[in-house]
Amino acid sequence: MGSVETTAESSATAPAATSNSSLRHVLVVGGTLHDWAVLGDEAWDHRVDSLGRLCGTLGVPWLTLRAYEPGNEPSGDDLVPWRRSVGDCVVIVDPCGDGRQRFADAMQRLDPADEVNEATVTAVLYDPADCEPDLVVVLGPPTQLPPSLVWELAYAELVFLPVRWGELGVEDLSNSINDFSNRRRRFGGLDE
Repeated sequence: MGSVETTAESSATAPAATSNSSLRHVLVVGGTLHDWAVLGDEAWDHRVDSLGRLCGTLGVPWLTLRAYEPGNEPSGDDLVPWRRSVGDCVVIVDPCGDGRQRFADAMQRLDPADEVNEATVTAVLYDPADCEPDLVVVLGPPTQLPPSLVWELAYAELVFLPVRWGELGVEDLSNSINDFSNRRRRFGGLDE
């Protein structure tokens, strides 16, 4: 898994997905740190390039890939956060599978002069993205939320996919974005 910021051009063609101008940030959560470590550099490059290209084509400027959980198996200690610009999308790769730890680390990065509120927490938690996720795609059962998610669930729409991390492809993300575009977002409100 790479650790440098690069610009990638990919020739991968994406299945048709509906563009949605309100969709600015997609978060895909899947796999353990072991799953991430064994994916291999070539597979990582292909995944980041093809998923980033799809999001960029649809006008989604931010895509974050995050581990579902740390897992119990040994994993590579060299897994560090990184990002890559792919066309019009920035793909953020975040191996942190423990949402509580990520939240605690973000709180330590807050400027002591800043007021602690939703806006300042969101800014430091999702940096470099300029917004929180609108859509969270969870690779796993709908009966269990990933331990890597804490803050993200407040306003995001959730899509659960019965897909393993190693099998995630452009079509899966395209279908999730289509699902999102057919929803009426209530941002925590109830239907009347």
